[in-house]
Amino acid sequence: MSVKVDVDKIKIGVVGAGSWGTALANLLGHKGFKIDLWVFEKEVKEQIESSRENKVFLPGVSLSRNIVPSNDLAVVVNGKDLVLVVVPSHVMRETGKKIQGDISPETIIVSASKGIENKTHLTMSGVLRQIFDDTPEDSFAVLSGPSFAREVAGKIPTVVAAASKDQNVAGLVQHVFATPYFRVYTNNDMIGVELGGAVKNVIAIASGVVEGLGLGLNARAALITRGLTEIRRLGLKLGANPRTFAGIAGVGDLVLTCTGDVSRNYTVGKKIGEGMKLNEILSEMRMVAEGVKTAKSVYNLSRKLGVEMPICHEVYRILYEDLSPKKAVHRLMTRALKHELDEV
Repeated sequence: MSVKVDVDKIKIGVVGAGSWGTALANLLGHKGFKIDLWVFEKEVKEQIESSRENKVFLPGVSLSRNIVPSNDLAVVVNGKDLVLVVVPSHVMRETGKKIQGDISPETIIVSASKGIENKTHLTMSGVLRQIFDDTPEDSFAVLSGPSFAREVAGKIPTVVAAASKDQNVAGLVQHVFATPYFRVYTNNDMIGVELGGAVKNVIAIASGVVEGLGLGLNARAALITRGLTEIRRLGLKLGANPRTFAGIAGVGDLVLTCTGDVSRNYTVGKKIGEGMKLNEILSEMRMVAEGVKTAKSVYNLSRKLGVEMPICHEVYRILYEDLSPKKAVHRLMTRALKHELDEV
């Protein structure tokens, strides 16, 4: 595919005004792009219009006046050269179907959402490709990496990856989003980049559990290392490039999410380790901890494919079978002894 749009004049719509969608829209707005931003909540739309602030999902951040919030999906995506989709994974299909008739086949569709759909086990770009079957496969891209929304909004140096099967498309996304504080690398391994971004949320819950149980830094380091092994195993089974998992969207995102107190998934795990129940934790959260739903997808997908992912399986059992976190740790530590390195 040959990209013909001028990156200085490109028309962009952003679907989703959670913390990450708002931060990315703000980044683009400060670059000079005029951004139509779809907001689900009427109260958030009114906040952005009246005070230039998303007080619900990104409080305290002054938003660019180039952002035009709207509750109308069609207005946000119609006639755009690039549409960035940043909604929770469990509403990706529903949202995609709503905008299906309003996006041109020439539009570049970029997913910045991280997750694996429960029923189909598709990544987010996979869901979108299935819905937008008139859009060439080369016109899809993903944006992922170690990137807490508040730090990006604060213009703190951040590095991410833009992946597409078409190098021109990846390059376009790279140049659209790159700023002196937001560095973007290109990658052609979409499935690897997306798996790294999705499965790390499950490992982050485990890391939070380790913290909540007070197990120390040795355990956390081991968990991150073996968690990366599990991500790599699943990626290789699905055709990913193993080098991706040593990069920004692999170990980079994993380390951030497993060590940062800002991480919602880490926080869920920590509270579970401290003795709280999942439904109680989720009832207190307005933003989504993607790892909770992704844990179910990873558990079922790995069993279907015959991929060994013991940490992810224990997280699933903690979340959905009420397994004691202490028992889960004991089960992991007393598994059959083996060689460290996989054969591939």
